[in-house]
Amino acid sequence: MKSSARTHIERQLGPVAIVKLTRKRLEQWHSDIAKSEPAVRGKRGQPAIVRKISVKLDSRKRSATANRVLIILKAALNHARNEGHVSSDAAWDRVRAFREVDLARQRYLSDDETRRLVAACPSHFRKMVMAALLTGCRYGELCTLTCEDFSRDSGTILVRVSKSGKSRHVALPSEGARFFENETKDRPNSEQIFTRPNGAAWSHSDQQRPMQDAVKAAQLASITFHGLRHTYASRLAMKAVPLAVIAKQLGHSDTRMVEKHYGHLAPSYVADTIRAAFGTMNIEYDPDNATSSAA
Repeated sequence: MKSSARTHIERQLGPVAIVKLTRKRLEQWHSDIAKSEPAVRGKRGQPAIVRKISVKLDSRKRSATANRVLIILKAALNHARNEGHVSSDAAWDRVRAFREVDLARQRYLSDDETRRLVAACPSHFRKMVMAALLTGCRYGELCTLTCEDFSRDSGTILVRVSKSGKSRHVALPSEGARFFENETKDRPNSEQIFTRPNGAAWSHSDQQRPMQDAVKAAQLASITFHGLRHTYASRLAMKAVPLAVIAKQLGHSDTRMVEKHYGHLAPSYVADTIRAAFGTMNIEYDPDNATSSAA
């Protein structure tokens, strides 16, 4: 979010006083983001690298990106209005997001693909991949886990700082509890659970290259490390785990994101909820006289 705000808002609109903003200018700014070439994050301290749009799907993704940045901008401008820095929201209130571009398209792995991927990973990276698949945690959350964050008594891990800034306890399946038991056994509480082959901590973007290599070696369709989080959530959804429970495990404050990305994978849960809530209308139906008598 900070990166998007810095790239698209601060650099493009930062020098413009709020009172000078117009609807036309903001609509053009929104459109320009959708037409711009995406940037790949560079190494820390280095500028992002711009890459060419090569496939049609990127156009939808860029429009979706423009919509997300628009949400950030509107939130900031509404805050400025509420603080009395501007008297009207007319300049941005009617700037509309692009429609039908933010459809949920989450890649996840089948159990067979999961096993192939894990087998293709080098040992140190394999542990990170397994942890992601068994917890649904983000890469950054796994990087900071220490041995004391695993509770043998409750079979949980403690994510101290998440993307939302809040801590959470993640319940582990039996397979996950055995995995963390093995990885933390006889180790100091303050020691990081996962490290690189040289003993250094995993840091920003270190997962990208080994993930790409493992996916290629396993002969899988493209999937990122974050896709392992989607695999975890998708598996739970298809097992009819309530979406509220999945949201809690993932660290979401409510079920909106889970419903958007995984709701379609839980048809039994949705169907059971509808049937229980709807009840019966006690309508009599005679299949031998099904023609409506309505005029």
